[in-house]
Amino acid sequence: MPLEQRSLLSAASRYHSGLRKTAHFAIGSKEYMQTAFLCHSHNDESLVKGLLVLFKEYGVELYIDWLDSEMPASPNQETASRLQAKIKSAHYFFFLATANSKASRWCPWEIGYADGIGKKVCIIPTSDGQNTYGNEYLQLYSSFDLRYFTNSPFSRFMILEPNKIYV
Repeated sequence: MPLEQRSLLSAASRYHSGLRKTAHFAIGSKEYMQTAFLCHSHNDESLVKGLLVLFKEYGVELYIDWLDSEMPASPNQETASRLQAKIKSAHYFFFLATANSKASRWCPWEIGYADGIGKKVCIIPTSDGQNTYGNEYLQLYSSFDLRYFTNSPFSRFMILEPNKIYV
């Protein structure tokens, strides 16, 4: 089920610069950090901020390239190398599907690179109220079901595999 973009815009109201710090959580006596690379369009900054808030609430640190102070100001070979390194090191690879990301020149490159190195690509389909984005990928890649993102301590999210039914 696609995530309503208005839900992300609502979550973005809880965004603050402190969210950029790394999220750690304890399991037993060790600290762990779950990291995810977010493939997205820079034109979706407000939606990305909302997603950043939701993921942070679940202990997942999203890598957002435009928040990376070491990223070159203008895209070049160093940009591509840094993105490749971030994709390799992340636990997850998510693609925020929107009209803007569908038109992006970088998003298909990032998805292709992640898929090519064996990363599990996970689509976050969205809806703007009139159109749904990401459906073209759902038979190829996993999808992220965010219906379970609520303020309840028992809420969950699911990653759905293509052509598999979970009960």
